[in-house]
Amino acid sequence: MKYATIIFAVLLAGCSTTKVGVPITNKFPDVPEQLLVTCPELNQLPNDSKLSTVADTVVKNYTQYHECSLKVDGWVEWYNTQKSLWDKFNK
Repeated sequence: MKYATIIFAVLLAGCSTTKVGVPITNKFPDVPEQLLVTCPELNQLPNDSKLSTVADTVVKNYTQYHECSLKVDGWVEWYNTQKSLWDKFNK
């Protein structure tokens, strides 16, 4: 029993992170490259466009812009919330 206590104490001390020279720091993960995708380019109109083509292109661009804006804004909000929680609890 005496040896078990000594062995347990040695093993426990070996797992300690408070030793000098063994700094353990957590870092919030960086953003993965695949999540840094920019929004696609908006559609361009040729110079000799008809009014119906102009209206159709404007509607498509408007929709595409707002969909991308919502995705990006939502992701940025989520990331900032997670980052602030990480910073708050890992100080």
